[in-house]
Amino acid sequence: MTQGIRTDTRTTLLNRDRGWRDTAAHYALLPLRVFLGVTFVYAGLDKLTDSAFMKSGGAGSIGETMRGVRSSAAIPAMVDMALKNPVGFGYAVALGELAVGIGILVGLFGRLAALGGALISLSLWLTVSWSSTPYYYGNDLAYLMAWLPLVLAGTPYLSLDAALRSRRRRWTGGY
Repeated sequence: MTQGIRTDTRTTLLNRDRGWRDTAAHYALLPLRVFLGVTFVYAGLDKLTDSAFMKSGGAGSIGETMRGVRSSAAIPAMVDMALKNPVGFGYAVALGELAVGIGILVGLFGRLAALGGALISLSLWLTVSWSSTPYYYGNDLAYLMAWLPLVLAGTPYLSLDAALRSRRRRWTGGY
Protein backbone atom coordinates (compact mmCIF):
# COMPACT_ATOMS: atom_id res chain seq x y z
CA MET A 1 0.00 0.00 0.00
CA THR A 2 1.45 3.33 -1.00
CA GLN A 3 0.77 6.62 0.61
CA GLY A 4 0.07 9.56 -1.67
CA ILE A 5 -0.02 13.26 -1.04
CA ARG A 6 -3.28 14.99 -1.77
CA THR A 7 -2.72 17.97 -4.00
CA ASP A 8 -6.34 19.12 -4.17
CA THR A 9 -6.56 20.63 -0.68
CA ARG A 10 -6.38 24.26 0.24
CA THR A 11 -6.88 26.07 3.44
CA THR A 12 -10.37 27.31 4.25
CA LEU A 13 -9.24 30.93 4.06
CA LEU A 14 -7.92 30.48 0.53
CA ASN A 15 -11.06 28.69 -0.60
CA ARG A 16 -13.26 31.44 0.78
CA ASP A 17 -11.10 34.17 -0.76
CA ARG A 18 -10.90 32.49 -4.14
CA GLY A 19 -14.59 31.66 -4.06
CA TRP A 20 -15.51 35.31 -3.52
CA ARG A 21 -13.25 36.42 -6.38
CA ASP A 22 -14.58 33.77 -8.73
CA THR A 23 -18.15 34.68 -7.84
CA ALA A 24 -17.49 38.39 -8.34
CA ALA A 25 -15.83 37.73 -11.70
CA HIS A 26 -18.65 35.41 -12.75
CA TYR A 27 -21.34 38.02 -12.07
CA ALA A 28 -19.33 41.10 -13.07
CA LEU A 29 -21.53 41.95 -16.06
CA LEU A 30 -24.82 41.50 -14.22
CA PRO A 31 -25.08 45.11 -12.93
CA LEU A 32 -24.36 46.41 -16.43
CA ARG A 33 -26.96 44.06 -17.90
CA VAL A 34 -29.61 45.16 -15.38
CA PHE A 35 -28.80 48.86 -15.84
CA LEU A 36 -28.91 48.73 -19.63
CA GLY A 37 -32.02 46.55 -19.66
CA VAL A 38 -33.99 48.76 -17.28
CA THR A 39 -32.79 51.93 -19.02
CA PHE A 40 -33.78 50.72 -22.48
CA VAL A 41 -37.17 49.42 -21.31
CA TYR A 42 -37.79 52.77 -19.63
CA ALA A 43 -36.65 54.72 -22.73
CA GLY A 44 -38.89 52.69 -25.01
CA LEU A 45 -41.93 53.01 -22.75
CA ASP A 46 -41.25 56.71 -22.26
CA LYS A 47 -41.29 57.29 -26.02
CA LEU A 48 -44.41 55.18 -26.54
CA THR A 49 -46.36 56.97 -23.82
CA ASP A 50 -45.23 60.52 -24.60
CA SER A 51 -48.03 62.11 -26.62
CA ALA A 52 -45.74 64.84 -27.98
CA PHE A 53 -42.90 62.52 -29.06
CA MET A 54 -44.76 60.37 -31.60
CA LYS A 55 -45.60 63.24 -33.93
CA SER A 56 -43.96 64.50 -37.09
CA GLY A 57 -43.93 68.10 -35.88
CA GLY A 58 -44.22 70.25 -32.80
CA ALA A 59 -42.25 70.78 -29.61
CA GLY A 60 -40.75 67.55 -28.27
CA SER A 61 -41.68 65.51 -31.35
CA ILE A 62 -39.41 63.02 -33.05
CA GLY A 63 -39.77 64.96 -36.30
CA GLU A 64 -38.70 68.25 -34.72
CA THR A 65 -35.80 66.54 -32.96
CA MET A 66 -34.56 64.99 -36.20
CA ARG A 67 -34.88 68.27 -38.12
CA GLY A 68 -32.96 69.99 -35.34
CA VAL A 69 -30.00 67.60 -35.46
CA ARG A 70 -29.79 67.14 -39.23
CA SER A 71 -27.22 69.88 -39.85
CA SER A 72 -24.90 68.68 -37.07
CA ALA A 73 -25.21 64.90 -37.58
CA ALA A 74 -22.17 62.87 -38.60
CA ILE A 75 -24.26 61.14 -41.27
CA PRO A 76 -27.09 63.48 -42.35
CA ALA A 77 -28.37 60.80 -44.75
CA MET A 78 -29.43 58.75 -41.72
CA VAL A 79 -31.49 61.68 -40.48
CA ASP A 80 -32.97 62.16 -43.95
CA MET A 81 -34.14 58.53 -43.93
CA ALA A 82 -35.79 59.06 -40.55
CA LEU A 83 -37.42 62.26 -41.76
CA LYS A 84 -39.20 60.41 -44.58
CA ASN A 85 -41.47 58.94 -41.90
CA PRO A 86 -40.57 60.39 -38.49
CA VAL A 87 -43.46 58.75 -36.65
CA GLY A 88 -42.60 55.33 -38.08
CA PHE A 89 -38.96 55.89 -37.16
CA GLY A 90 -40.01 56.93 -33.65
CA TYR A 91 -42.01 53.73 -33.22
CA ALA A 92 -39.13 51.66 -34.61
CA VAL A 93 -36.70 53.19 -32.11
CA ALA A 94 -39.11 52.87 -29.17
CA LEU A 95 -40.06 49.25 -29.95
CA GLY A 96 -36.40 48.44 -30.62
CA GLU A 97 -35.39 49.86 -27.24
CA LEU A 98 -38.18 47.90 -25.57
CA ALA A 99 -37.22 44.63 -27.28
CA VAL A 100 -33.52 45.11 -26.52
CA GLY A 101 -34.22 45.99 -22.88
CA ILE A 102 -36.49 43.01 -22.29
CA GLY A 103 -34.17 40.69 -24.19
CA ILE A 104 -31.13 41.65 -22.13
CA LEU A 105 -33.04 41.60 -18.82
CA VAL A 106 -34.44 38.10 -19.28
CA GLY A 107 -31.36 36.95 -21.17
CA LEU A 108 -33.07 35.76 -24.33
CA PHE A 109 -30.80 35.94 -27.38
CA GLY A 110 -28.48 38.01 -25.20
CA ARG A 111 -25.80 38.71 -27.79
CA LEU A 112 -28.38 39.66 -30.39
CA ALA A 113 -30.17 41.94 -27.91
CA ALA A 114 -26.86 43.56 -26.95
CA LEU A 115 -25.98 44.02 -30.62
CA GLY A 116 -29.36 45.69 -31.13
CA GLY A 117 -28.68 48.01 -28.20
CA ALA A 118 -25.24 48.82 -29.57
CA LEU A 119 -26.67 49.62 -33.00
CA ILE A 120 -29.38 51.85 -31.53
CA SER A 121 -26.75 53.66 -29.47
CA LEU A 122 -24.44 53.97 -32.47
CA SER A 123 -27.18 55.43 -34.65
CA LEU A 124 -28.18 57.91 -31.94
CA TRP A 125 -24.54 58.88 -31.40
CA LEU A 126 -24.01 59.50 -35.12
CA THR A 127 -27.13 61.63 -35.35
CA VAL A 128 -28.58 63.10 -32.16
CA SER A 129 -25.54 63.44 -29.90
CA TRP A 130 -22.79 63.82 -32.51
CA SER A 131 -22.51 67.57 -31.94
CA SER A 132 -22.00 67.27 -28.17
CA THR A 133 -18.83 69.12 -27.23
CA PRO A 134 -16.72 67.75 -25.71
CA TYR A 135 -17.71 64.33 -27.07
CA TYR A 136 -18.10 62.75 -23.64
CA TYR A 137 -21.08 64.98 -22.85
CA GLY A 138 -23.12 62.93 -25.31
CA ASN A 139 -24.34 59.82 -23.50
CA ASP A 140 -24.96 57.67 -26.60
CA LEU A 141 -21.25 56.93 -27.07
CA ALA A 142 -21.02 55.73 -23.46
CA TYR A 143 -24.06 53.48 -24.01
CA LEU A 144 -22.46 52.09 -27.16
CA MET A 145 -19.30 51.21 -25.21
CA ALA A 146 -21.39 49.71 -22.38
CA TRP A 147 -23.15 47.36 -24.80
CA LEU A 148 -19.92 45.95 -26.24
CA PRO A 149 -19.01 43.64 -23.30
CA LEU A 150 -22.51 42.15 -23.51
CA VAL A 151 -22.16 41.68 -27.27
CA LEU A 152 -18.98 39.69 -26.54
CA ALA A 153 -20.18 37.77 -23.47
CA GLY A 154 -23.91 37.43 -24.07
CA THR A 155 -26.08 36.43 -21.12
CA PRO A 156 -24.47 33.20 -19.90
CA TYR A 157 -26.11 33.08 -16.45
CA LEU A 158 -29.38 34.02 -14.79
CA SER A 159 -30.95 33.99 -18.24
CA LEU A 160 -33.30 32.15 -20.53
CA ASP A 161 -30.30 31.51 -22.79
CA ALA A 162 -28.60 29.58 -19.97
CA ALA A 163 -31.80 27.66 -19.18
CA LEU A 164 -32.26 26.70 -22.83
CA ARG A 165 -28.60 25.67 -23.11
CA SER A 166 -28.92 23.51 -19.99
CA ARG A 167 -32.09 21.92 -21.30
CA ARG A 168 -30.41 21.19 -24.65
CA ARG A 169 -27.49 19.51 -22.83
CA ARG A 170 -29.88 17.26 -20.90
CA TRP A 171 -31.65 16.22 -24.08
CA THR A 172 -28.44 15.54 -26.02
CA GLY A 173 -26.69 13.73 -23.19
CA GLY A 174 -24.32 16.53 -22.18
CA TYR A 175 -22.95 17.53 -25.57
